[in-house]
Amino acid sequence: MVEVNSFETITRQLRAILKHRHLDGKRNAVQILATELEISTLDCAAALLSLRFEGEVTTPPPPPITIIPVEPIELPPIKMQRYRLDVGKKQRLELEMLKNLLVEESGVDRNNIQNVSIRNDYTLLELPEEMPSDIFLHLKNIDVNGYKLNIKRLKVRKSTPKSHSNRFRRKR
Repeated sequence: MVEVNSFETITRQLRAILKHRHLDGKRNAVQILATELEISTLDCAAALLSLRFEGEVTTPPPPPITIIPVEPIELPPIKMQRYRLDVGKKQRLELEMLKNLLVEESGVDRNNIQNVSIRNDYTLLELPEEMPSDIFLHLKNIDVNGYKLNIKRLKVRKSTPKSHSNRFRRKR
């Protein structure tokens, strides 16, 4: 039959040894043994413990883990800016290629490349508004399939102009 030693019994005996005995020589011996056996001092101590206590050593169950509820942080929405690129379908631009290029060259998060519309001669897209000027200047000179990206900020129209067609109607 396998003898079972309780963790509390071993802990009590170790406390007594640590309190009443001088252990420098034994520490050195453990270091030398671990080096000689090419193992860690922890593995050496575990092996020595198994020499002293035959059979299994039962350990107490781990303390319960208390989960602290964390409220999700709601970040303000990122303001986006509309841009125009001088490359499009004619220059063999593809969506994934463009996204990979922008992530690699500007460090923008892939999820913040929005509303991409690849047209024949150009591309429209939205990127975060706060793009640093040095990155913006860098993107102007990036080549895509031998063509300059030549990124430009587009001005935002405040509202659509009212139709002036009413001015030219005939009065009846």
